[in-house]
Amino acid sequence: MARDTNSPTPLVSVITPTYNRPEYLQAALSSAVRQTYRNIEIIVCDNCSPQNPQAIVESFNDPRIRFSRNSSNMGMFANTFKAFQMAQGKYVACLLDDDMWEEDFLEKLIPPLESNSDLALAFCDHYIIDANGKIDDALTEEYSRTYKRVDLAEGIYQPFCRIALVDKSVSTATAAVIRRDAIEWNTIPADVGGSWDIYLNYLCCRSGLGAYFYPEKLTRYRVHEQTDTMLSGKRDAQAKIRKAQADLFCYEQFMADDRLSEFKPYFQQQWAHVNTTVGIGLMRGKQLKAARSYFWRSLKHSRKIRTMAGLMLSFTPPAIASRF
Repeated sequence: MARDTNSPTPLVSVITPTYNRPEYLQAALSSAVRQTYRNIEIIVCDNCSPQNPQAIVESFNDPRIRFSRNSSNMGMFANTFKAFQMAQGKYVACLLDDDMWEEDFLEKLIPPLESNSDLALAFCDHYIIDANGKIDDALTEEYSRTYKRVDLAEGIYQPFCRIALVDKSVSTATAAVIRRDAIEWNTIPADVGGSWDIYLNYLCCRSGLGAYFYPEKLTRYRVHEQTDTMLSGKRDAQAKIRKAQADLFCYEQFMADDRLSEFKPYFQQQWAHVNTTVGIGLMRGKQLKAARSYFWRSLKHSRKIRTMAGLMLSFTPPAIASRF
C-alpha cells in the first residue's frame, strides 16, 4: 500500500468490515475513494463471504486500499476489530459496507480534531437511505429527532456522556471520526458483540476527552432487510437475541462505573427493558425456562406490564407462550 508520508495532513484509517454485500460494498468504497480529504488508508476486512469481494476491491485500482480476507467466518465482532487493529492512522472512521459518506465527510470532521487535542472524536448528523440508496426524508428527520441531533448546536461537548450514552446522538459506526490513541483497542471484550459502537462511545467518554458536533448530514445510513431492526424469522430472531445480550453486557458495565452514577437509573431501566426483550425472544423460541430467568431479572428494576405478562405466559404450554 502506498502512503503519502510527506502529506501535511494526518493519515485517517477508514475501517470497512464486510460480509456478502458486494453491491453495497462497491457503493461504500466509491464514497471512500472520492473523499476530498486524500490522506487515507481504506482497510477492507472480508469475513469469508461466499462471493470473494477481492475483484471489487481491485477494480478501484487505488493503492490506498488494504484488503484482508478471513479463511473462515470469525464473527462480526472479531472481523470488525481485526480491521480496527490493522489501522495505522492518527484517526479512525468506520464505513460499514452498506453505508456511504458524502465527499466532504472527512474534510469537515478532521480540522476540529486537529485544532484541539482534547477531543476524542468528531461526529455529525446523517441521512437515512433505503435499499436502493434513495434518501428517506421522513425517516431521516425521525432519526435526527429521536437521537436529539436536531437539538445540538455545533461545537465542543465535554464531558459528553449524556449525548453519547443516553441520547445516543453519537454514532461511531456511521458518522464519527475517532482519535485512535484515545482507545486501547486490544482491551475491548468480545462480549460487546454487536453493540461495539455504543461501547466505543463509552470508552471515548471515559477517556475524559470531549466531542465535537458538526450539524450537517455528512453520511448515509442504509436501512434494508439485513439491518438489525428489520430482521425477521427464526435465524434472525437468534441474531436479535445475541444483539440484546450484547446490550445487556454494555449496560452492566455502565451501571458499575461510578463516573456514570448520575445516569445509573436510566441504565437500569434500559437493562430491565432489554432483559424483557431477550425473555420474549427466548419464549418465542419455546425456551421457557431460560426466558423466565430474564423476566425475573427485569422485574428487579422495572415492573412493566410487558414483563409481568411475559413471566406469566412463560408458565403456560410452549405452543401458547411462543405466540407472545
